[in-house]
Amino acid sequence: MTIRESLEEREKEYLSPYASLSAESKGRDREEPACDIRPVYQRDRDRILHCKAFRRLKDKTQVFLNPEGDHYRTRLTHTLEVSQNARTIAKALRLNEDLTEAIALGHDLGHTPFGHAGERALNRVCPLGFRHNEQSVRVVELLEKNGQGLNLTWEVRDGILNHQISLRPATLEGRVVRLSDKIAYIHHDMDDAVRAGILREEDVPAEIRSVLGSVPGERLDVLIHDIIMSSTDKDDICMSERVGNAMKAIREFMFKAVYTNPVAKSEESKAEALVETLYYYFLEHESEMPAEYLELLERGEELPRVVCDYVGSMTDRYAITTYNDLFVPKSWEY
Repeated sequence: MTIRESLEEREKEYLSPYASLSAESKGRDREEPACDIRPVYQRDRDRILHCKAFRRLKDKTQVFLNPEGDHYRTRLTHTLEVSQNARTIAKALRLNEDLTEAIALGHDLGHTPFGHAGERALNRVCPLGFRHNEQSVRVVELLEKNGQGLNLTWEVRDGILNHQISLRPATLEGRVVRLSDKIAYIHHDMDDAVRAGILREEDVPAEIRSVLGSVPGERLDVLIHDIIMSSTDKDDICMSERVGNAMKAIREFMFKAVYTNPVAKSEESKAEALVETLYYYFLEHESEMPAEYLELLERGEELPRVVCDYVGSMTDRYAITTYNDLFVPKSWEY
């Protein structure tokens, strides 16, 4: 018996009857030899962790564009906090931690430069539309490894695709990530907003604080405990009505106080204009895109989608540098 097979047997003995077993995965689009050490979801986790799109998350906006301070979250630190929250819940519920972590690490791989501002811009100008969850799946199925994709299991791709609040993943592990994503950004975006002076802890309505607590760590603890207690021995991931309503209320509060705050979002119109300008430029000058994107065109991919692939893959810094190179006059040197 290989190490992988031994680990798969251990899953059958230990995990919840509602967990996703590695040995029972629906598999990959392309068959490949099994690893003798790692079960399939652990292998997927490793592939995501080592891919280029994951590394680019370190220079992509979470909420605040190009923040000056060292301690503001980026899309990468957001992803790591989602993963940590999700693994805590999955372990307590005896779900598959490897699957949970793989979904969490991959859920935002398709995010644009400048966060949701860049996503709005591409969705507005591209006739095919642009949604970051769908783009995350496109990254792992096609764009990584020079057009080969990562060949991830069906369960991981389903969790990545359906991580938004309006969607429903097929596995409990995916549903854990879906809620952990919301918990993470409510927690850390408020922490960053307080650091930035956009709001104060006492600005949170008293009825929310009475349920979730008055400091970030307390709120995080209440939300995670509630999911675990409400979901134990159930074939679903749930929250109590009281805490679920409070989470919805604090999310609505954050949209009003931070996500649509004119002070916090004062630069977003510039970011959207920059992304739109790059999109239209490469739509007219596709030959200037890197070779890997030109190869996608040769394979029959539509030009607007490939331009979105390229512009959407950019980090904040690279997008600004590219824009400056293309449109900002340089000093003449002899």
